[in-house]
Amino acid sequence: MPRPRLTFACELDPARLTALFADASVITALQTLGGRIALMLSDFSDERAAVVQRLNSAGIPVTAIPLLALEDGYYFTADNADKAARRYDEWTAWTARHGLAWADVGLDIEPDAQVYLQLMRNPWGLLPLLLPRLLDRQRPRRATAAYTRLVERIHADGLSVENYQFPLIADERWAGSTLLQRRLGLVDVRTDREGWMLYSSVLPVVGPGLLWIYAAEAQAVAVGSTGGGPDIPDHPQVPALDWDAFSRDLRLARQRSDDVLIHSLEGCVQQGFLVRLASFDWERREPPPASTGLASALRALLKAVLWTSAHPWPVLITATTIWALGRRR
Repeated sequence: MPRPRLTFACELDPARLTALFADASVITALQTLGGRIALMLSDFSDERAAVVQRLNSAGIPVTAIPLLALEDGYYFTADNADKAARRYDEWTAWTARHGLAWADVGLDIEPDAQVYLQLMRNPWGLLPLLLPRLLDRQRPRRATAAYTRLVERIHADGLSVENYQFPLIADERWAGSTLLQRRLGLVDVRTDREGWMLYSSVLPVVGPGLLWIYAAEAQAVAVGSTGGGPDIPDHPQVPALDWDAFSRDLRLARQRSDDVLIHSLEGCVQQGFLVRLASFDWERREPPPASTGLASALRALLKAVLWTSAHPWPVLITATTIWALGRRR
């Protein structure tokens, strides 16, 4: 089994980004692995441009992932598509000014960063944030249309597009539901490559099982986290995997997909994983995780809830009929 295509997410401020790539061994390791970089762009500074230029010179493909200011959501969201489009314009101008080359453009569409911050401060404070969005049934349609137009613009500029999704979007599509799009702010936009974020470190008990069952349907599988996180003060950090857990997840992902994304490059460097990947045994098979049964049961329950939310009348009629027949008996 050959090595998959490896893409390393990198999300650092300009100073730490510059320091990371000042180490020539990082560039060498990426070249050895045939690795790619998915670079989060929280600013369009000269320092960040210099790092991209160095990666260009080294022949390392880079995916550009433009981000917004924290007050605008940081991530691209279901509610800031107009600002996301303007941010793309700023990115194209910055790219031209510095003569940067990109493999493609990535759209990181997630809930507003304030949702994550509020979750850490006081989860009850999420209700006033989320309730108006939950009641807006046209919100998913508007967001999908807006980001579809942005994807078309990027294609017109000669670039391919990838995006990163919570895997729950697959079950939402299957059910024909918009419940998660309204509640969580997911956006069902289609791109050239879709990576599903299957970080087992978020749910260590059931995470490996979820990785195994969802990865079977994914175009690209994102594993992690090896450490690091958004360049936002007080933002919750995803726990870091150790080498054994990281190795397990890499093999599980490889058995399902030829395309593996790793969060994050800086975590791999800090823990010494980047060098160890050069001699990684991709031939070794990993058995299905012990939590696969639990993960399958949870997914089946989610699909039932989503299908019910999208088809309430058939469910109500069936339930009423069963109740009436029971009463007759």
